[in-house]
Amino acid sequence: MVSHLDQLALSTVSRVIGTLVVEPQPEILDLMASWDSHLPDTLRPSRVVGLGLNPTELQRNTRLTRQVVHDLNREPRLPFPDDTFDVVLNTVSVDYLTRPFEVFREVGRVLRPGGLFLVIFSNRMFMPKAVKIWKHTGQDRRIHLVEDFFHDAEVFDEPVRYVHKGHPRPADDKYAELGLPSDPIYVVHASRRGGQLRRPSLDQELGRPDRAEQAWVERRRAVVGQTLRCPYCDQPLKRWAVPQTPFTEWDNEFLHICFNDSCPYLVRGWSVMARQGNLSFSYRLTYDRERNALGTMLVRNLEQLKENIVED
Repeated sequence: MVSHLDQLALSTVSRVIGTLVVEPQPEILDLMASWDSHLPDTLRPSRVVGLGLNPTELQRNTRLTRQVVHDLNREPRLPFPDDTFDVVLNTVSVDYLTRPFEVFREVGRVLRPGGLFLVIFSNRMFMPKAVKIWKHTGQDRRIHLVEDFFHDAEVFDEPVRYVHKGHPRPADDKYAELGLPSDPIYVVHASRRGGQLRRPSLDQELGRPDRAEQAWVERRRAVVGQTLRCPYCDQPLKRWAVPQTPFTEWDNEFLHICFNDSCPYLVRGWSVMARQGNLSFSYRLTYDRERNALGTMLVRNLEQLKENIVED
């Protein structure tokens, strides 16, 4: 009865589910279920079936209306009729499937046309249980692997990806003192072909600023040269020494960069870049004082570039 992710990551999982599940009273299958289905309180399903391995964990899950003990690695066929569910969830467990192609085809069978299959994972896993290809595949490339499972089933619309990472770990988390970021959340979802239901974009619902915020940002972008503050988070920009190498693109000695790890510009960047196919990157906002110009600089992690911060 443990939580596999930190609290920020878990709340993101619930927000993702609450955003994408738009049916008023959906019938939900929690695939490879445990003691928590991560359903938001605002969701009012007509029933939630939990299929998992551990009967004790399933009995502890208060959102389940029915528990089914079933080992998908022994028997990938799901014990349900065709067109049974509106939504199938698989949260932080796809990495344990030894027969994923068969399971994904079965999910397509038990979903109704237009039904949602939502696969959520992170970089956390029980190493002895995870399959070899998952352990030996780079963290971001696992998105492509899950997309392959969807494509092979031949019953789903084109899968959609969403990435939520780079946030600071909650202060009360047991690993917070190590300086590790919050556990990343990777989402791949698709609907079974044949439905008419339209689902929201996670980037729009969870990532993009609203009009009021956009107006706030534009006002501050116009005065960055005077304030030296980030227009997205209003934190002071830090002076950064441009590395002097033969490959340096700038002819000036310093830039100013936002190094706030919670800055919305940086945080949204992970998903924006993933949507464009660049799964390993986000970007930080830069300001060139000599040219009075804002720009961006790619980063792979939260610590990159920080070694060149110069104290004023």
